[in-house]
Amino acid sequence: MKTQFEIEFLLKTSPRVLEDKLMTPSGLGEWFADKVNANGNIYDFYWNGSSEKAELKYYKPGSKIQFKWLNDEDVDSFFELSFKVDTLTNIVALTIIDFAEDDDLEDSKLVWEKNVTDLIRLLGAELT
Repeated sequence: MKTQFEIEFLLKTSPRVLEDKLMTPSGLGEWFADKVNANGNIYDFYWNGSSEKAELKYYKPGSKIQFKWLNDEDVDSFFELSFKVDTLTNIVALTIIDFAEDDDLEDSKLVWEKNVTDLIRLLGAELT
């Protein structure tokens, strides 16, 4: 059984641009994977010549997207990207929820931190 973890990043960025990078195959292909294709609710994520398929489980425009890896036998696991904007400060809270085996937990968090660093650079955003 995998352990759920959550990471939050506070960013100064445009929510509209962030949404494109989080919730479209082309946007995800710019920072999360080498390339992403979608056929209906099935997304192909490509890294270094190999691919993994995920099913789009939930999508709320301007807020959240959730995927389930098709080859993951843990029926409760998924990964989710969501964001919300603080209307007073315009700071965007990007939240990532994922699952990992206990002995891979820290490595999984590091991978997300590296990916989000790439996303921040792509957006020209700042961490707050």
